[in-house]
Amino acid sequence: MEDNKKAEESVRENLSEKNIDKEKEAVKTETIKDKTVSEEKAENTVPENKDSKKEKVENKAAEKESEDSKTGSQANVNDELEKTKAKADEYIDKYQRLMAEFYNFRERTTKEKSGMYNDGLRDTVEKILPVVDNLERAVNAQRDKATDDDAFFKGVDMILKQFKEILNGIGVEEIPAVGEKFDPKLHSAVSHIEDENFGENTVSIEMQKGYKMGEKVIRHSMVQVAN
Repeated sequence: MEDNKKAEESVRENLSEKNIDKEKEAVKTETIKDKTVSEEKAENTVPENKDSKKEKVENKAAEKESEDSKTGSQANVNDELEKTKAKADEYIDKYQRLMAEFYNFRERTTKEKSGMYNDGLRDTVEKILPVVDNLERAVNAQRDKATDDDAFFKGVDMILKQFKEILNGIGVEEIPAVGEKFDPKLHSAVSHIEDENFGENTVSIEMQKGYKMGEKVIRHSMVQVAN
């Protein structure tokens, strides 16, 4: 009996030692596997981290380039706007100058045309005045002699009145003379007398009528000045 018990205990001890060895081997194997897996993960992780950093760097570079491009584009747009605005201001200035020159030209041309018309009209009236003078002399010479039925006198008198109406219609006026103060701008003195009936430097006789149109004298009055 004792021998059997010893044999059983010996068997148990052997089995226990074997189990312990197996467990050690299993632990050792698991440790090796875990180490291998960790190394593989580490090997796989390193490239991923490098790629990720590289990608981030590339993304940042792309973003910066995009921002620089936008900034450059905006700067170009601003430059173009400034150039366009400068051209617009230049064109506006030229347009305003041109309009001012055209306005001045139009005003100057209108004045010149008006002046030429008035000058031509005054020249024409000046050439007609001798005819009016002769008609006036004829009427004055026959006024006291003509009878009521003198058709010839009445016809000449009507022609004289018509001439004066036409002259008045175009703005031609007679220059006042007798009894007026002598004005060298309006009167032309041909003689001088001393006469108590007139004041100093007063027109006493009108020898030839003067005419003016507006402020322009067509012909000065030919007068005698008293005192």
